[in-house]
Amino acid sequence: MSEPADLPGATPNVTAHAGPPPLRAASVEVLNLTKRFGAFTALDDVSMRVAAGTFHALLGENGAGKSTLVKCLVGYSRADSGQVMVDGREAAIDTPQAAHALGIGMVYQHFTLVPSMTATENLVMSRAAVPGIIPWRREREAIAEFMRGVPLKVPLEQPVARLAAGEKQKLEILKQLYLKRRFMILDEPTSVLTLAEADEVLGMLRDMTRAGTLSVLMITHKFREVLGYADAVTVLRRGRLAGGAPIAELDAQRMAEMMVGSRQIPKSTAQKTPTAPHASPELVVRDLVVEDDAGLPVVDGVSLAVAPGEILGIAGVSGNGQRQLVEALIGQRAPRSGAIEVAGRAYAARRDEMRARAVFSLPEEPLKNACVARMSVADNMALRNFDQAPLARGFWLDRRAARLQAEQWISAFKVKTQGPRAAIGTLSGGNVQRAVLARELSAPVSLLIVANPVFGLDFAAVGEIHDRITAARNGGAAVLLVSEDLDELLELADRIAVMSEGRLVYETDVKNADLQSIGRHMAGHAEGAASTHHNEDLAHDAP
Repeated sequence: MSEPADLPGATPNVTAHAGPPPLRAASVEVLNLTKRFGAFTALDDVSMRVAAGTFHALLGENGAGKSTLVKCLVGYSRADSGQVMVDGREAAIDTPQAAHALGIGMVYQHFTLVPSMTATENLVMSRAAVPGIIPWRREREAIAEFMRGVPLKVPLEQPVARLAAGEKQKLEILKQLYLKRRFMILDEPTSVLTLAEADEVLGMLRDMTRAGTLSVLMITHKFREVLGYADAVTVLRRGRLAGGAPIAELDAQRMAEMMVGSRQIPKSTAQKTPTAPHASPELVVRDLVVEDDAGLPVVDGVSLAVAPGEILGIAGVSGNGQRQLVEALIGQRAPRSGAIEVAGRAYAARRDEMRARAVFSLPEEPLKNACVARMSVADNMALRNFDQAPLARGFWLDRRAARLQAEQWISAFKVKTQGPRAAIGTLSGGNVQRAVLARELSAPVSLLIVANPVFGLDFAAVGEIHDRITAARNGGAAVLLVSEDLDELLELADRIAVMSEGRLVYETDVKNADLQSIGRHMAGHAEGAASTHHNEDLAHDAP
């Protein structure tokens, strides 16, 4: 960014937004909040109070309504009924600007910084009003004064692109303090931080709440952080209030029970049929290490095995390495170390290996990760076999054969589309899933790798896709199912392994599943080693 000189007479009315953190924390209370999206009720009569100057934790499984609740607090979503009270007065928060005016801010799970700008420039440009000519000398002096009032430090003159992930997260928090937020919402704030960095950040925020300058509402899945820093807890389950209490009245066991509740193990329409034991697993993973985009290990020595005719479900809260594990298994991310074997041989997830060993997949967000949105349904369905007969004629694709194949699969998998020539990006989410499943399951399958296959889909699409996965398993395929929906895993899987902080920390047969144990391990809090199967065991547990 160009840096104009602080010229005499330039924008004399500009006042830098700096100084110490805000002097008075805000209290926020939601009363009987309800939010619907069509026929789906995301929040159902939820009430919660965060007292001024307290550190409050918001817990719940994925899909419990946490994100919907905080979106109502920051103005990105408007509740259908209920009230929001700020400092004891009803507040109409219908835009982010209204939330900001009340001193409510949010640190998101994904960074909102401009990579090419320095930390200083990001702070200045985050203000609602920025002059055309910025007096940078004055701004830097003001930011230096602001930084003397907060214990969190980052390199101010480094471009954000050069900062480590932990430094970027600290800068996101500093930005909210710089903007004088009195009530800060944190969405999984330590997911990119080391343990020491997490303690530094949370300790600083807790100190600010105790000083009465800030209130904090933190969405997290880590019981260690809740027990170590929170004053009180609210737990949501399936859009409803499951419970809440001061932290002194709770322990990890009780919080896990509130998160997962007491539920019957659901049954799929397509019943799982008994399968004969197999001496050799179809998929074996040993000591796999996979890095994220920043070069940090997010899959940390994972070992597992999946047998033919079996579904191994991987449970866990989002962000614990599941996505990178799937990407490594389907060839979208190279592992740093470890070994993958399919059908008893080393496997590098190349296209020729996938074809020879009948490996198919349904990755998360298939429109992004398994399709080309602007290409037709027919062309997307042909991505597996465009270079084979009858679709291939020498170096050319037989368009008529591709269209006939697509028409057959559209009918068999009930894909709702204007026709095989329609761009697949014009289809609904459920129909994109059906189209990809048609491509992946219309040939014999030995190994199927699936990630969050029904996220955001309606009930009809969920049932159909679950039935297809179960049918593949009944037909002898080994299925690795990664899902953030515990009910989905209890319905479909034969075994469940829990992934937390890049490791597989627990395993159980579904018929012997204990929901509280699963919940504790998903939350990263498990006492005793007796109930935990280590990675080495998971590599040998397949029947």
